[in-house]
Amino acid sequence: MRREMAEQPEVLARLLSSRIPVDVQRPAGVIIVARGSSDHAAVYGRYLLELATRRPVALAAPSLFTRYGAQTDASGWLVVGVSQSGRTPEIVDVVERLRATGGRAIAITNDEGSPLAEAAETVIGLGAGTEQAVPATKTFSAQMAAFAALAAALGDVPWAEGDLARVPDAVAGVLADGDGIATLAERWAEIHQLVVTARGWLFSAALETALKVRETALVSAQGFSVADFLHGPIAAVDPGAPVLALRADGPAAADVDEAVAALTERGADLQLLPPVDGLPEALAPIAASVRGQQLALELALRKGLDPDAPRGLNKVTITR
Repeated sequence: MRREMAEQPEVLARLLSSRIPVDVQRPAGVIIVARGSSDHAAVYGRYLLELATRRPVALAAPSLFTRYGAQTDASGWLVVGVSQSGRTPEIVDVVERLRATGGRAIAITNDEGSPLAEAAETVIGLGAGTEQAVPATKTFSAQMAAFAALAAALGDVPWAEGDLARVPDAVAGVLADGDGIATLAERWAEIHQLVVTARGWLFSAALETALKVRETALVSAQGFSVADFLHGPIAAVDPGAPVLALRADGPAAADVDEAVAALTERGADLQLLPPVDGLPEALAPIAASVRGQQLALELALRKGLDPDAPRGLNKVTITR
């Protein structure tokens, strides 16, 4: 896992310097089909694509198709299937069904010869190479970068020209700056529960960080939007409860600050994730997700666990 995390700057640099092979007129809307950690990349993609296309973006519910026989008409819509392996049957199935009704399908996958790639008209290959550790690291950050590049190809994006090219160096900076996360992992070595909260662009990174900690360190971690968190779940936070908050300068910062103040008043063991330098808010989640990977890895090691092979998990999960 540590070795594959270290490959991320190179993977991102290669992906972001490549031309995204997209030739799509502005769609009526976008449907993203994903599962697992790819679903968290899809949350990031939802934010980006809705801004870029100025059209509604939905996250598909695969069981509506595979279990309940939905006959959704995707005419004029862009369908984006997201799977690191490209071999999850339900993702392939839903993409095929939506394409058959008139959707234009794009696959984001690390295997350009996979069933998902074959089901789509256009493939954005991650080019991350083989990923051996079960927790997705380099393939996940590459998925987020693929969404950023796709959004830039489809419309206006909330960053300046040249900002995308700075993502690999920002991720390299995060990887070189692990002391704070190691110290936090020492402090939280015995925790059994964790709340991870953010809002806006960083919400996707909060969800992914919670998943990484949950699957790798076997901690019951949950990711929340601060807006949802303040509406109820905060009531379950006792004094000393560990909470990780993700914050970046921008329109959602004040909301995170409000949650931080409320958690501090409750006596939570609150930690703000170290900020990401050199990136605008909309690109910060790519590097922030790497900090989440660092925390999951360090917690697993301090708990005596094998981060490469979490208990009961396989690299590819077959759901239909």
